[in-house]
Formats: sequence, C-alpha cells, structure tokens
Amino acid sequence: MEAIKGAYTYDYPRPAVTTDCVIFGFDAGELKVLLIERAIEPYKGRWAMPGGFLNMDENADDCARRELQEETGIENVFIEQLYTFSEVDRDPRGRVITVAYFALIKLSDYKVTAGDDAGKAEWFPISKVPALAFDHDHMLRVARTRLKGKIRYQPIGFELLPEKFTMPELQNLYEAILEVKLDRRNFRKKIMGTGVIVDHDESVTGVPHKGAKYYSFDKAKYQELTERGFNFEI
Repeated sequence: MEAIKGAYTYDYPRPAVTTDCVIFGFDAGELKVLLIERAIEPYKGRWAMPGGFLNMDENADDCARRELQEETGIENVFIEQLYTFSEVDRDPRGRVITVAYFALIKLSDYKVTAGDDAGKAEWFPISKVPALAFDHDHMLRVARTRLKGKIRYQPIGFELLPEKFTMPELQNLYEAILEVKLDRRNFRKKIMGTGVIVDHDESVTGVPHKGAKYYSFDKAKYQELTERGFNFEI
C-alpha cells in the first residue's frame, strides 16, 4: 500500500504524555521505593516518582528509561509497564496522561545520583514514604498491589536479593511485600518444593539465626521447568 503523504491538521485535542517509574528495592528487611525531590514547579520540593515528558521521537519504554537515567543515574534496568493513569485533573499543568512502569532492583548494584530536574534522589522505606506529588500515592498503591500478586506466582522476589541469601532473608522479603507473617516451616517447605532453590550447604556465621545456610535461585532450572508447564506458586 502506498504510504500516505502530506501534513495533516487534526481537530482533536492533544494531551501531553509522560512516563513514571516505580522502582522497588529491599534492604535491612524493608521494602523500599526510589523517589526524587522535584526541583521545579509544580510541586517543587515534593517527592515523586522519577519521570517526565515523552519526546516526539521516542516510544514510552525509551522515555521511561531515559527519564530514570537522567533523574536518578540508574540505567540498564528491565522495566515492566504497570498502568496508564489518565484522570482528567491529575496534573495542574493541563491534560497529561502518564504511562507508569515498575521494576525491582538490588540496591547494591546501582548508585543513585540526582540529576536533570530532580533536586535529590533517595530510597525510602515503604513505611516512611511522604505524601507524594501528583497522583503518585495512588500510583505507588497500584504498583504494590501488582507486586503482591506477581510474587505469589513468579520468582520476581529474587531480583531484590543478593545472589546468595539465607532462608530468613527470603522469608523477610516475602513478608515485607505481602504484609503478612508467614510460618517459617511451611514457607521453607513451599520454597524448597519448587525445585528451583539451590542449597549450597554453606553455613552462615555472624547472624542471629542458628544453623542458617546460603541458598540461591536457579534461573536456568526455572526456565527449563517453565517450558514444561511448571507453575511457581507460594
């Protein structure tokens, strides 16, 4: 089919489009989220998710990665589309629609540095997140709900832990995300029953848990089992 040529003038309004990223980390037994302090109006001085306006020559995925790098210094992260927020009055600057993304990363793997229009970039424990700019409080709730659902049927939690971890560390992670207290023996039985956890038979010293050992997630085994129809479920 011959390509359509020429310029067009549309009679439809053109809302602006932004992207925002909800980035989760885990440290000292707490689930954390990465926030930037806005250095410009609106909401100057308020904390928000890293993000910004979509350029005419990029798609939403590229915009999200670019803004994340410009405002926090974090790059080369796998991000997953979360939700499109399109409430009419969500942005005081006008009609703005945002495509939100979320990701889980190891805090130790990335150095956070504020840049672009971000005054600061910091990790906040979920329990100490301040009131956020725009509708980002709602965005965070949506992201946490998605995280709670996915961690029960996908091994995404291992993205937040060191390569080697203890069973108490893994249980603390699940409890922090699910906001429930889990039975220790039952949790261990379910986790080991998945067949994708490697026991290194290596004792850990200097921890309060007697007999703690190191474990790791066997990603190759998980992929192999998944191709056979395996369902990861906790």
